Amino acid sequence: DAREIFDTVWPSVAGGSQVQANLLRAIVHAGGYASAAYAGDRPVAAAFGFCGRHRGADGAWQDLLHSHMAAVLDEVRDRHIGTTLKLHQRLWALEQSIPVITWTFDPLVRRNARLNLLKLGVEVRGYEVNFYGDMDDALNSGDPSDRVFAWWVVASDRAERAACGGLEPLTDIEIESSDRRFVVELPDDIVALRSSDPDDALRWRLLVRDRLTSAFDEGSVIIGTDFAGNYVLERHRL
Repeated sequence: DAREIFDTVWPSVAGGSQVQANLLRAIVHAGGYASAAYAGDRPVAAAFGFCGRHRGADGAWQDLLHSHMAAVLDEVRDRHIGTTLKLHQRLWALEQSIPVITWTFDPLVRRNARLNLLKLGVEVRGYEVNFYGDMDDALNSGDPSDRVFAWWVVASDRAERAACGGLEPLTDIEIESSDRRFVVELPDDIVALRSSDPDDALRWRLLVRDRLTSAFDEGSVIIGTDFAGNYVLERHRL
């Protein structure tokens, strides 16, 4: 069921499968995570991840769950099923005493920004240029696979506030109240733009890449979004 959902959401240009069923079985057998959401008896969303470790700045290793893929069928996309899947993942991690869930997401997709920053309360840690190399699925083909990294501390106050609906977009007044805050704009719909105007899609990719990598290098952090779904960043005090 999960494999069919992944292949529907990310159909391969070459006609292959994104995830083999035997791989999912092996991940679960080894203690990883997999789940599916149903509308009646029909699967409409799925996610999976594998357990790993992260080495911190102090040299200590920390256990984590890396959420590799999550997919929701387009026909049910606006029913908060994706959020529910991630919250189920959070509960699973809490039950397993796993403190952090990580994943990557495309920084150009506005719904990614809203979901991850406001509905889940993640931190964004770092930007990687063309992280997965060339991708052959219909949504990403022809575009560099730049990704930012989500770091979700599942027992944090921020994650709890997000789960209770306590994180809101920042208003213009809140953004303009500090000279350390600034906005990085995103395209309205990068997925549609890749099909209608690939050159403009690439222009957006390079523009946002430059702005975010420069901001991160200078110590700025993403603190949320505005009401349009653009990133709001804050510079650290010198």
